[in-house]
Amino acid sequence: MKSNQVAGVDKGPIILYGLSTCIWCKKTKGLLDKLGVQYDFVDVDLLEKDDKDKATESVKQLNPRCTFPTLSIKGKCVVGFDEEKIKEAIES
Repeated sequence: MKSNQVAGVDKGPIILYGLSTCIWCKKTKGLLDKLGVQYDFVDVDLLEKDDKDKATESVKQLNPRCTFPTLSIKGKCVVGFDEEKIKEAIES
């Protein structure tokens, strides 16, 4: 599955699963950019069939409802655009 990496300060593995058309996913990317952290993101809706299936399974393991955005921050799951939870997970 192809992900895109955004350069920044390495605060541990951060992966954002989102949709290219989702405003909350865009806000989450903006927050991560503002915080200056390195992260990978996957726009699930832009993937080809096999990669989309793999990404969806990865999201379901973190978030069984499979909603977006779903973040994995140092192995912790944060669902939705929740600025405080995102900051807390990055700093812990």
